[in-house]
Formats: sequence, structure tokens, C-alpha cells
Amino acid sequence: MRMRNGFLKTWVDILYPRTCLACKNKLENKPCVDNLVCAVCWGKIKKNPPPFCLCCGRHLKNYLSNICPECTRKQLHFDRAFSPCAYAGIIKELIHMFKYKDKDYLGLTLSRLMVEFIREYNLPMDFIDLVVPVPLHKTKLREREFNQAEILSNHIASQFNKKLLPDALMRLRHTKTQTELEMDERMINVKGSFSAAKNKDLKGKNILLVDDVLTTGATSSEAAYALKNAGAHIVFVLTLAN
Repeated sequence: MRMRNGFLKTWVDILYPRTCLACKNKLENKPCVDNLVCAVCWGKIKKNPPPFCLCCGRHLKNYLSNICPECTRKQLHFDRAFSPCAYAGIIKELIHMFKYKDKDYLGLTLSRLMVEFIREYNLPMDFIDLVVPVPLHKTKLREREFNQAEILSNHIASQFNKKLLPDALMRLRHTKTQTELEMDERMINVKGSFSAAKNKDLKGKNILLVDDVLTTGATSSEAAYALKNAGAHIVFVLTLAN
């Protein structure tokens, strides 16, 4: 029943009078992105400008260092992370709608920010063999009915003609929501929660691991750890925001 209701709600959202998902103003005869977000709100999305931390990808305020203070205090298993946006304001609201308000169709619109970022900063996509989304546990997937990371990954893989491997990773445990936890607790919460699929050839592969948000990096780090244990060579992380 929930699946049918979600399907009908999606079509109601798409077919009936258009309003900006962020400011709720009517979109009729106004510049907008995909008939979902007005140009004014889209322009207010806070981008991450360079220089970037060579670990987590956040904007560096201290130009004398190439790694942010937070990353110097923890061990992360991915090689480098990138995010086009800062997790605040409009983008935070849109991601929340995407994940929790049955607006899975927002994935295409939001993925445009990631694709544009890759092109603007010449991320080494020629170097990437596989695009892998961070998986949800089966319990969470049943609740949400889609994996937001897989939707984003699908658009990125198609734009750069890369192989998408949505089942390369499995989530072994249904962990607490990371947003409720402090940094140290997040690391403990996700430790050992991922496993690489044994029937997938990851040996020597360079992987782009995709998720919606990077905060402490704990989830992406554990996912990268599982991929590297399975033989992956390089694991870069790309999230929509951090």
C-alpha cells in the first residue's frame, strides 16, 4: 500500500501546479531547474570552493595546510573525497525531501550538481573503473523503497559512461542513524558494517564510491575499507554535500 501511495504522490507532485520545492513560490513563467527548483533558490545553494582538503574535500580556510584539522585526527580508508556543496540551507532541505519525503525524482536534479562539479574540477573519471553506491541495509531499504545513493550513482555513471555496480557492497547491520551520534560514536556505530560481494571482481579496480552526504566520513570510510579488503586499488568518494 505504501508503495502505491508513494507512486501516486510522486505523480501528483509532478503533474499538478508547479511550485519551487524550496521556497514554495509558483514556477509558472519563471526560470527554474527541471520544473522543480526556481533559479533563485538554485543560485542560493552554497558551493564548496577550492582549495579543498585532500582528505574529506571540504573547503580549506587555512591556506597553509592541505588537510583540514578534523582529518588530521582520524584515519579514513578512502583515498580522497569530493563534494560540490556545503550541507546547509537549500541543499540540506532538498536532500531531506529527496530521502524522506518520497521525492526520489529529485535525484536527477541533484545529481546535476555532482556532474557539473566533476567537469568543473576535472575529477579523474578516466581513471575510474566502477561507480559503486553506498548501500542501505535491507530494513532501511524496505522503509524508504529506494536507495538515494544508487539513484545519484546511476546518473553519474551514465554521464561518464562508467559501469555501475550497485550490488558490489552489502550492509551487514542495521545501524543507528548517524545524525544522532557524535564523531567517535559514528566511527564505532558503522565499524564492520559493510562487506564486499564475493561474486564481484574488484581486484585492482579504481572505484568511485557515491553517497548523498559526508559528515565525519565514517560510513564512507567503512565502505571503502570493505572494497579495499576485496582488492580494490583506489577508492574515491563523491557525495552531494559535506
